[in-house]
Amino acid sequence: MVSDHLVEEIRARAEIVEIVSEFVSLKRSGKGYRGPCPLHGGDGPNFAVDPDRELFKCFVCDEGGDVFGFLMKHLGLEFPEAVRQVGVRVGVEVPEHDDRREDPYAPLRGALAFAAEWYAASLTEQKGERAREYLLHRGVSLEDAAQYGVGFAPDEWRGLRDAAIAQGFDEKVLLEIGLLGTSDRSAEPYDRFRGRLMFTILDLRERPIAFGGRILDPDSDAPKYLNSPESPIFHKGDELYGLNWARHSMRREGHAAIVEGFTDVIALHRAGHGFAVAGLGTAFTRQQAQRLSRYAKKCYLIYDSDSAGLRATFKTADILLGVGMHPMVVTLPQGEDPDSLIQRAGPSAITELMDDAVDVLERKLQILGREGYLEQIEGRRRAFDGLLSTLRAVSDPALRDLYVTRAVDGLGVRRDTLVHEIARGKRRERTRPQSTRPNSARRNVISPIERELMLLLVRDGSLVQRARLLGFEAHHLEDQMHREVFEALVKGVDGGVEYIDWSEISPSAQDLVKRLLEDTDAVVDPNSVFEAAVSRLFFQGHRERLAEIDRELELADSDQQRRLLGEKQELASELRSAGEAVTFMPGVR
Repeated sequence: MVSDHLVEEIRARAEIVEIVSEFVSLKRSGKGYRGPCPLHGGDGPNFAVDPDRELFKCFVCDEGGDVFGFLMKHLGLEFPEAVRQVGVRVGVEVPEHDDRREDPYAPLRGALAFAAEWYAASLTEQKGERAREYLLHRGVSLEDAAQYGVGFAPDEWRGLRDAAIAQGFDEKVLLEIGLLGTSDRSAEPYDRFRGRLMFTILDLRERPIAFGGRILDPDSDAPKYLNSPESPIFHKGDELYGLNWARHSMRREGHAAIVEGFTDVIALHRAGHGFAVAGLGTAFTRQQAQRLSRYAKKCYLIYDSDSAGLRATFKTADILLGVGMHPMVVTLPQGEDPDSLIQRAGPSAITELMDDAVDVLERKLQILGREGYLEQIEGRRRAFDGLLSTLRAVSDPALRDLYVTRAVDGLGVRRDTLVHEIARGKRRERTRPQSTRPNSARRNVISPIERELMLLLVRDGSLVQRARLLGFEAHHLEDQMHREVFEALVKGVDGGVEYIDWSEISPSAQDLVKRLLEDTDAVVDPNSVFEAAVSRLFFQGHRERLAEIDRELELADSDQQRRLLGEKQELASELRSAGEAVTFMPGVR
């Protein structure tokens, strides 16, 4: 990494106006400079540079930052590379230990670039005839294929391998990036992609990082789509196909679009919708959503309209809501995808469908109404549950309030009931029964204070009776096995026996008792530890309810806020009386 002091030295010497002027035609405007924004491709003087504060700002796409941020956003550089470029301009050399000019992944990148060229050349040769026919049937010319990095992997076991080895590439590198595969049935590595139309996946600097291949033989038993495996420079959950082309259009248009396949992305871009991207064969991730959110705040979801497509749409929408984006659902005609629709009805067909797109919550309500869920009480209850994931996912406060109001109207439920269920969801996630988790994971999440209490209780039966007198019960313990052991201890104490028959409890609980009895750790000041642990665990429900109230207050109307604040004060008073600390959320009293 580049050291902080070096970053600050370069920042202090840099003139942001001079550097930005290399990419933008700036004109003096008052104390600053104005020009067209290079980030979203605007024409008007909406891009401002402030030489005093050394910052830039676009008042259309809302991008802004310092001189390093400008190069990162405009050229797709990582932070150290941006610092280095500015350093070169201002005459500050980055020392060797701070420099990254020696790319440790250069051999991998070289092999991927060679493969991209080889696949592209194969498409134009005689062996690529079938692939060319497929593309032409889809309306994709050879010029389009070259523009979007489409090639062909011949149905040969070692075509790419032999060509790469002949050019001096190391076989180990080809294996590491997934261009070759291995098998127990073959003495030598073989081409991973065979008989496939190849789509080059590029990073933001237009460098190949992976490939996606579509099988051309409809009778083949091989998977229809095959992507490169994970590698040091390719992580499926982070990347989006087409983002390198789409990001500037996203800024310019103010929205993104997510489709399901490579050909859909190309079809939309060719039709003038250059803001489209696609995932890479796995479930959409939060990391992908965060990358999109850097360029746009609205996103159109253009998935298939069948049940699987709808499930994917709603899951993706919830993830987008969680990073502050606003998902809109585009409903395709049954059996159509963007590529087929554009071929059949032309580019305007997609434009019309996007104009008719609806908010994801509204789309859910439409489907629930169409299926009759909103007509009867039982259906409304199921509809209530069906909307909760989306209501809980949304992070934008204004949109969240609008969603709650719309859901109340659509479901016919009281607002405070809905608000309570939204807030309660996260609590249920945190406190789901630990017996459903593997034993190793269960033991790792047990709180130290609960473990110390159980150590004391199995060592001294009199403490069990003391705990009972204080109102402590099994349900105050979080761990399922701890609850079972505690109930056995209570049964022994209530029966007046000195010996507890541990054989009556489950084998898992017996193993826990054995570990506790064999534990040689000494508990310092056991009386104080016992009282503190019992009090802490006894009032855990109070603390959880206080946290739940804080979440409900964010969505509650004025009447509900008064009721919640009253309940909160009562709970806080009980905690203070017991000597327990009370922590409020910032701004909430």
